[in-house]
Formats: sequence, structure tokens, C-alpha cells
Amino acid sequence: MPRPKKFRRVCSLPRVKNFIPAEASGTAETVTMSVEEYEVIRLMDLDDFNQDETAERIGVARSTVQRIYDGARKKIADCIVNGKSLRIEGGNYRLCAGEAEGEMCGCRNCRRRRCFCVNGGGEQKDR
Repeated sequence: MPRPKKFRRVCSLPRVKNFIPAEASGTAETVTMSVEEYEVIRLMDLDDFNQDETAERIGVARSTVQRIYDGARKKIADCIVNGKSLRIEGGNYRLCAGEAEGEMCGCRNCRRRRCFCVNGGGEQKDR
């Protein structure tokens, strides 16, 4: 029996969940990116976290972050190169608890600006 998947910690849902090419026809194919793929892209490419910092932040192993990141980049490239729509939804995640017990997340995109992540959150980062 396979072991259950871990929930990944996500600080906030994306503000925009659908991206459609301006020149898309009505039948443009859609690629779906999970919320945790979005979170890894946000942390690594926008907030300049390395793989170890990202892994600690979302609560998984570094190798898992690498797999998530590779998959997300391929989906983004497919959308840009082939003119496909991108939808961000679903996945295996839990939102930061807001002010539950645990370590301060320190994420500037957190729902409450000061969030305390369940199960720890590593050191606070000022970015």
C-alpha cells in the first residue's frame, strides 16, 4: 500500500487563477497547475528562495521541491510556446493557519501578513 501524500503548506491562494493567451481561439487547450506548483514557483522565482528554503517553507523534502518545480516549469513553457491557457487549482495542500501555534511564516504574501504556520515554518525571512 502506498504511503499517503503529505499536505504541502501554502501561504495564500493565487489572486488570479486563469491565464488565457490574448490571441487564443475559443478552443484553446488548458493546462492545469496545482496550487503547490504555483507556491514553489512563487517562492523560488519571485521571492528568490533556494530549494532548501522552499522545502522547509512548504514542509517537504528538497527532492520533492525539485520535482514540483520541474513539472511547473514544463507546464508554464507548454502554455507560452503552444498558446495554451493555464488554470491554477487543486493539489495536496493546506493554507497557513493564520495565527495557530507554530513558527512565524514571514511570507509577504500571506493571507494575514503575519501568519503562524502549523508544524513549524522555519526562520522568518525579510524579502
